[in-house]
Amino acid sequence: MDIATQTETAPPPPPVTTEQKRASRGATRPGDRIFLGLSRGSGILLLVIMAAIAAFLTYRATLALSDNTGNFLTTFEWDANAIPPKFGIAVLAFGTVVSSIIALVIAVPVAVGIALFISHYAPRKLAGPIAYVIDLLAAVPSIVYGLWGALVLAPNLTGFYTWLDSVLGWTGILAYQGGAPRSLMTVGILLAIMILPIITNVSREVFLQAPKMHEEAALALGATRWEVIRMSVLPFGRSGIISASMLGLGRALGETIAVATVLSPSFVIGASLLDPGGGTFAQNIASKFNEASEYGRDALIASGLVLFLITLLVNGAARMIIARRKEYSGANA
Repeated sequence: MDIATQTETAPPPPPVTTEQKRASRGATRPGDRIFLGLSRGSGILLLVIMAAIAAFLTYRATLALSDNTGNFLTTFEWDANAIPPKFGIAVLAFGTVVSSIIALVIAVPVAVGIALFISHYAPRKLAGPIAYVIDLLAAVPSIVYGLWGALVLAPNLTGFYTWLDSVLGWTGILAYQGGAPRSLMTVGILLAIMILPIITNVSREVFLQAPKMHEEAALALGATRWEVIRMSVLPFGRSGIISASMLGLGRALGETIAVATVLSPSFVIGASLLDPGGGTFAQNIASKFNEASEYGRDALIASGLVLFLITLLVNGAARMIIARRKEYSGANA
């Protein structure tokens, strides 16, 4: 009875003070509090900037769409300076997505292979220079890639496209009718070369963080080098490969000058990826912005809003994929 009475009359725990809350967050010293405030302010500032960009794009896009006589999502035409204006993003959305997918399909396997070679196969004296060269490729300006693509890459793809037509032309998707190879496939190949250093560098750093004890244990059990990579390194680096691919995809989606240099734009979706023509959001904005009227610029901003939303959706999807594979992240290894 006394025990029950004591339990019922026990005083409540003292409230947690502000200093204790700060101590639990590691912000007891003035420097910690300053750093905490700066970090928090930076995060809030980033959200404010993103919201301001979205609000600006939405407002200008609303002005353009209110007078558009065509369907913004399905119209195969861009004549925003006409009276009445008529424009749509069907061709631009198709070209942007298809060229970026082609770039990822080509770049990701090659980049992962190069990263594995540098991190687990190449001698130390050779791995360093190769990694340095790849770092330099990531710093090459887009206009340099564009000029190289227009003067060197595109003219030398004719033979390759002819071979693709002879082997896979029956599919219709890879049929080649001749002419200048300034197509979405050419854009995809150029974008793959541009995003290759980004994916390689990030993947290489992730592979180097793989637990050495796991690799040594697998080798001690008689596993081959490839079995070690397949069972230990690749599962550990899977989320890193996804993150690297999304970084590369972000550059591919927004690339402007290089695409405008090698592509022959036209608002037609061809049956074959090797046919000249097509377009992307960034290329269309760059090529038409100077000659556009005030209303035409609003229309281009409306297409930029769609590209902005596509980028957000891609990044959100990547975060969801990574969140489902937390067991492979370095933090949990």
